Amino acid sequence: MQLINRRPCRMTKSLAYPVIISADNVDMPNQQQYTSLEINKIRLLKFMTRFGIGGTEKQVVNLSKRLDHNVFDLRFGALQRLGILANELEGSGFSIEEYPINHLYGYKTLRRQWQLSRALKRDRIQIMHSYNFYSNVFSVPAARLARTPCVIASVRDLGVNLTRAQLKVHSWACSMADIVLVNANAIRDWMIAQGIPERKLRVIYNGVDSKKFAATGDGSGFRRELHIPAQAPVITMLSRMEANKGAEYFLRAAPEIRKRCPDAHFVVVGDAFVFGKNADVELDTFQLPKLVQRAKELGIGDCIHFIGERSDVPEILAATTVSVLPSDSEGLSNTLLESMAAGAVVVATNVGGTPELISNGREGLLVPPRDSRAIVDAVGSILDDPSMMRRLRAEGKKRVATSFTFDEMTRQTEALYLELMESRHKYKSRQQEAA
Repeated sequence: MQLINRRPCRMTKSLAYPVIISADNVDMPNQQQYTSLEINKIRLLKFMTRFGIGGTEKQVVNLSKRLDHNVFDLRFGALQRLGILANELEGSGFSIEEYPINHLYGYKTLRRQWQLSRALKRDRIQIMHSYNFYSNVFSVPAARLARTPCVIASVRDLGVNLTRAQLKVHSWACSMADIVLVNANAIRDWMIAQGIPERKLRVIYNGVDSKKFAATGDGSGFRRELHIPAQAPVITMLSRMEANKGAEYFLRAAPEIRKRCPDAHFVVVGDAFVFGKNADVELDTFQLPKLVQRAKELGIGDCIHFIGERSDVPEILAATTVSVLPSDSEGLSNTLLESMAAGAVVVATNVGGTPELISNGREGLLVPPRDSRAIVDAVGSILDDPSMMRRLRAEGKKRVATSFTFDEMTRQTEALYLELMESRHKYKSRQQEAA
């Protein structure tokens, strides 16, 4: 056992608010009927909790780099300027303004919210887009106080880590936004059940860079690093090691898979973190050692590798035969998208937005949550049937390449921003006419 640590949208200028000309005309080059006019950039602030290597953070960074910067003047706010992705954003020329707090209540937090509200006014921000619980609860009220024209709150999970009180506060904050943007229909339905009006909800799926994962190679370097034979099946779990991610069921399945395939190796990628009542997050120094000890108890210490957080995910997935995601709850998993793009066959629990990505038996295999026996049977059937493996691999790669691209995610997000600006402009025009 080892433990190792665009498409640009065409617009014209009307007052201070750009207006979409026609979505049908976006793809048409050389449209001489539209004159290129100088426009005011849309001032856009994205507000984050922090910038660690998480699914939301990676999606935001990739989207930010692909937005049309001839149209959008983008900057960032955050509760904590922490994480390697903060350095990546600042290295790309984006500014990040920090609003550190210890709790989502109290005088200090109110003072920070007032500072954010003043900054939104000062910079004349036209769209404020925040992501997930802490950022939404902190920044949406501040944006409303600043009378920011367009406010978007993103929700990208089913709230399994939130208390009942936090869920109520989050719903209250989201109800103040113009749009609540989610990344799966399952989350949209859940938000409706939480009391958010359906008219406020929009779904834009995550994207993945299929070419990046397809061009990585065969993963031989990663296999050599862990001393895994070239022909041995590699069964990987890539996730944060939280309780709801199902690592225990992955470990329970491993000995039975090993009986069916004695040369199989298992790789666990990701660290465990502690999320407190405030916005702080720290590495959990107890959870991962517990999993290591559990693997020893199950008798798989010689064939399992705990490698912690890694930046070479494409290389790892290139070496992976089957990627297992045994979560109790998911929004729309980046791990699944990346695994499918890399050509790893996917076994995942039938929860959250996962069925929107995978049809059972077509792009991968779906299993019930908290069922290690189902994981054993699914992985075993793939390893026993090379033709099934090839078919699932091909269909998975096709699925993400056609329906879950960064280009499509960017196009839809830009269209949403422009739609909101146009609606705001029409609303102001009606007010002026009425006056």
